[in-house]
Amino acid sequence: MSGSNWQERTALLIGDAGVSKLQRAHILVAGLGGVGGYAAEMLCRAGIGKLTIVDSDIVQSGNRNRQLIAMTSTLARNKTDVFRQRLMDINPDLDLVAKSDYLMDHTIDEVLDNYYDYIVDAIDTLTPKVQLLYKAKMKEFPVVSSMGSGGKFDPEMIKIADISESHHCKFAFTVRKCLRKYNVHTGIKVVFSPEMVNKSAVIETIGEQNKKSIVGTISYMPSIFGCFCASVVIRDILK
Repeated sequence: MSGSNWQERTALLIGDAGVSKLQRAHILVAGLGGVGGYAAEMLCRAGIGKLTIVDSDIVQSGNRNRQLIAMTSTLARNKTDVFRQRLMDINPDLDLVAKSDYLMDHTIDEVLDNYYDYIVDAIDTLTPKVQLLYKAKMKEFPVVSSMGSGGKFDPEMIKIADISESHHCKFAFTVRKCLRKYNVHTGIKVVFSPEMVNKSAVIETIGEQNKKSIVGTISYMPSIFGCFCASVVIRDILK
């Protein structure tokens, strides 16, 4: 097989028509941490034609145990800048929009003032997460949302389901509760794990913006959540 077409193996699996479908798709990935970063890269490597990525954070040392772009060489750089360089190196033909914005209120409205074939929600802060999910739902965009990967250890327990069917996940419970205030009960796919979190893996934070606690995380769990999210997008587009 020739190496001239980098999507040869993808085409072998999903066919040329499938490759074309992915090339025509526009996906939003909100949040580029341990989950969203892997989701964005898997979508890029699958041949998604247009990606919009949004994250306001910089790479920090504490990210190195689980985040794709977190290395000593990338510390203190904007995540969107690092991902722009990385994703364009994978696919120079990618139509990439990178926004270093904190998603909240008007910035969510601005980002959603576009058409998306799918949205990946990998935000780990409750209020912007709920706002994005609610507003995306109102616009009838298909969404897959990552629930909590922190404190989880067993990848065989990860599940994909409608949000109404998520269970034994404290973060999912809180998200469901908040969405009920907007009369949203169903219609959002989630990646979650019902694995119980050991209390010793959670510590409260003091003075941390937008974070009430820090949860211990193992290297592979956020990445698997991200891959599951990307798989939902790709499989639904190809249906």
